Amino acid sequence: MARRRYAVVGTGARAERHVRAIAVEHAATCELVAFADVNHTRMAAHNERLAEPVPGYDAADFLKMLHEQRVDVVVVTTVDRFHDTYIVEALDAGCDVVTEKPMTTDVASADKILDAVDRNDGTVTVTFNYRYNPIHEKVRSLLADGAVGEIGSVHFEWLLDTRHGADYFRRWHRDKANSGGLLVHKATHHFDLLNWWVGSVPETVYAQGRLFFYGDENGARHGNTDDDRFDIELERDEWLKKLYVDARHEDGYRRDQNPFEPGVSIEDDMSVLVRYASGANLTYHLTAYSPWEGYRLMVNGSRGRLELEVVESSWVSGQHPAVHGASASPEQGWAKLSVQRLFGEREDVPLRFDREGHGGADRRMVDALYGPAGQEDPLGRRATHHDGVLSLLTGFAANRSIETGEAVRVAGLMRRR
Repeated sequence: MARRRYAVVGTGARAERHVRAIAVEHAATCELVAFADVNHTRMAAHNERLAEPVPGYDAADFLKMLHEQRVDVVVVTTVDRFHDTYIVEALDAGCDVVTEKPMTTDVASADKILDAVDRNDGTVTVTFNYRYNPIHEKVRSLLADGAVGEIGSVHFEWLLDTRHGADYFRRWHRDKANSGGLLVHKATHHFDLLNWWVGSVPETVYAQGRLFFYGDENGARHGNTDDDRFDIELERDEWLKKLYVDARHEDGYRRDQNPFEPGVSIEDDMSVLVRYASGANLTYHLTAYSPWEGYRLMVNGSRGRLELEVVESSWVSGQHPAVHGASASPEQGWAKLSVQRLFGEREDVPLRFDREGHGGADRRMVDALYGPAGQEDPLGRRATHHDGVLSLLTGFAANRSIETGEAVRVAGLMRRR
């Protein structure tokens, strides 16, 4: 069977997992044939890791690359605001697309992608790796099998610690025009899980959010402006140095901005209320400056209650190995899942907590994406453009609600769904 020909557009850190999966782990079914980026130094860094380097094209020559290299599938790992451009051009050129989340960052771009899918035969797959976490699969199975009966309400709280959370305020994500803010860039994962678990779609959304901890004014107010625990020294990590320090002369991009400098236009503390078409209600909260990282899920149903608590890092003594004066803190994570039926005892559900790549999800996802065709997927983990849009609608509506102070009906957001 002929191998499918893949090209990767956007060669920052997010491309690494896809490149390795295509070129090394699944070389029997995949062939990496090209890179495209605005930065040739970054493409060269990825090529240094390959046994057989591939051509690197300037991003402006994207369509030329697709033609010359006879590309079957485009993998989109660019800055979020450019996803729609490459997705649409790839589909119109007859390619399939695998795109990093979020699929796009605003309503108009989402409409463009849906139009492109309709007029072409190609498919769009969104890389929602959290669906492939065995813990999340277990929650899906329990709820789908009626463990708590009909779902009445859900509470979902996600905490980013100051090692992980601060990073969104150092990088291009800090500008809402690039990322859509954390309610789009980060929470698209969470809203996709909720759609998948609840088995419904968002109908009405109300949200509040603010920049409380990061940014120049907050840094000064809380005394964090000169706190070197929030610094990152990219030179201390060889791979980050190659991708960002050595490549800076080409595009001027700074991966190591101070999270307490001016220019932050995204929120770091957000609350969202959602009414689903099924009638279920959701309360959601995202905090980006917690002393520990993890999440809590509570699902109340007509027959009982499901509770999940996951601690991914119980405390932060340092940061990334590249952070000034400290190495990464030892991870001490754990997970607990229980179901308590009405008039019954609580039942703890056995779990295996995997520390590798989002609870083992990253490897399982790329195996499903790039492995042999025809693999079984009884839980429907592989996410399409439709799932990508549904995950974004809550974030789009929440952003609009924060702007207007009013509840937003999801049906009125997009020209089409």
